[in-house]
Amino acid sequence: MASYYLAVDIGASSGRHILGHLEDGKMILEEIYRFENGMDKQNGKLLWDTKRLFTEIVNGIKVCKKLNKIPYSMSIDTWAVDYVLLDENNNVLSDTYGYRDSRTVGMDEKVYKFISEERLYQRTGIQKQIFNTIYQLMAVETKEPEILEKADAFLMLPDYFQFLLTGNKVSEYTNGTSTQLVDPENKQWDKELIEQLGYPKNIFLPLSMPGTEIGDLKKEIYEQVGFNCKVVLCASHDTASAVMAMPLAHGSGLYISSGTWSLMGTELAQANCSEESRQGNFTNEGGYDYRFRYLKNIMGLWMIQSVRHELKDLYSFAELCDMAEGCKNFPSRVDVNDSVFLAPESMIEAIKDYCRRTEQPVPETTGEISTVIYQSLAECYGKTVKEIEKNTGEKYDCIHIIGGGSNAAYLNQLTANTTGKTVYAGPSEATAIGNIMAQMIQAKELQNLSEARKCVFNSFGIKQYKSENKE
Repeated sequence: MASYYLAVDIGASSGRHILGHLEDGKMILEEIYRFENGMDKQNGKLLWDTKRLFTEIVNGIKVCKKLNKIPYSMSIDTWAVDYVLLDENNNVLSDTYGYRDSRTVGMDEKVYKFISEERLYQRTGIQKQIFNTIYQLMAVETKEPEILEKADAFLMLPDYFQFLLTGNKVSEYTNGTSTQLVDPENKQWDKELIEQLGYPKNIFLPLSMPGTEIGDLKKEIYEQVGFNCKVVLCASHDTASAVMAMPLAHGSGLYISSGTWSLMGTELAQANCSEESRQGNFTNEGGYDYRFRYLKNIMGLWMIQSVRHELKDLYSFAELCDMAEGCKNFPSRVDVNDSVFLAPESMIEAIKDYCRRTEQPVPETTGEISTVIYQSLAECYGKTVKEIEKNTGEKYDCIHIIGGGSNAAYLNQLTANTTGKTVYAGPSEATAIGNIMAQMIQAKELQNLSEARKCVFNSFGIKQYKSENKE
C-alpha cells in the first residue's frame, strides 16, 4: 500500500487539499477538495475569515476518509506576512487583517524612528514592502496598543491553523523570515530588534525547520474527520514550498514562482544583505534546508486576474493570452510594481490612467489591456535577471517558471524572448508538491532535497521555451 501525504495549500484566492504518493518512483497527485478564498471587506478593513478557513481545512481532511486514503502525515502552507495574536486563553485578539489592508500606510516611517531603513535591511535581508509583518505590528502598536499588551503568542497563519489541529504551537522558519524580524545569521527571531521596536519579545516562539513534527490531530479533530494522522511542518510560506519543487535535474537556475505574485530569484547559501540588493528591493527569505531565496517580489498575475474578474470572468486566461498576442504590437508599458496596481477599485482604469499620466497610447480593447500587462511583466522579468546576475556575480542559463503561471504559454514565450534564457515551465502545482516533498523527506521516502527535485523533474511534464530573438 502506498503512503499518502496531504498538502493543504491555501492561496490568497483559493485553497485546495492535494494527496500525494509515490508510484514507480514518480510522484502522483490527486486534488480532493477545493474552496474559495479572499479578503472580506468589513467597515473599511480587509480581513481574513480564519474561522471559515479552518472549517474548510477540516472539511477537506474529511474527504480522505471518504476516499479511504488516510494520509501518513499532513501539512499546511499559506501566503506570507499575515498572522494572529493569541491571548493567554488561546483566543484570537482583534481582527485578522489581510496584507492588502491600508492600515500600514505611514508605518514604515514610524519603524525608521527606531532603526534606519538601511540598517534594518543589513540586519534582516528582507525587502521593504509596506505590508510586511514588521509594519503590521507597528500599526497595532500605534492604533491598538492594548492588543499587544494582552498578547501571549504570535503565530503566522499556517502555524495557527496547525495549532487548531494539534493543540501545539510551533513557529515555522521560512514563513517567519517574511516578517522582517528574523536574523539571517542565527535563523531565529531578532529579539533585540523586536525589543527595540517595542513589541513584546516573549510572544515569539522559537523557529523550527520544515520536517519538524508538530503532533497528532487532537481528539476532537480526529473524531470529526474519522482518523488520526501526524501534522508536520512543510516550508509553510507557499513560495518556499514552490521553490523546493523547482525541477532541477542538474546545475542551478533562476526561478519565477508565478501566481498572484511573481517571485523571481535564485537560491543562495548565505543572505546577500548588500546595499545594491537593498536598492534593488531584493529579499533574502528563508528556504528549506537553510537555503536563502534571493528574490524580488513582482506584481504577478494579480493584474490579469483582476481584469478577468472585472470582465465578469467572461474569458479564460488562455483566451486573454490569445487576445494579448493579437495586439502584441501595442506599444504601451506600465511599471507592474507601482502601488497603484496593489488594490485598485478598477484594474482596467488604473492601467488606462497610468498610460495617460505617462503620455503613452491608452489601451481600449481587452486585448490591448492584456498585452500591456503581459509584456510589462515580461520586461520586468528581463530587468530583474540582469540585476540578479550583477548582484550575485553569476550567469544563469535557464529560468524555471513554477506555479499556476507556468500554464501561461504566451507569457512564458515572452519571458524567454525578453531574458534570452531557456524557460522551463512547470510544475503548475509547485507549492503543493513542495509541501508534499517536505513530508516525504521527513518520512524518509525521499532522502533529501536533491533526490526530491529529480523525482519532480521525472514526474511532471516540463515544457521548454527558447528565445525567438535572433542573436
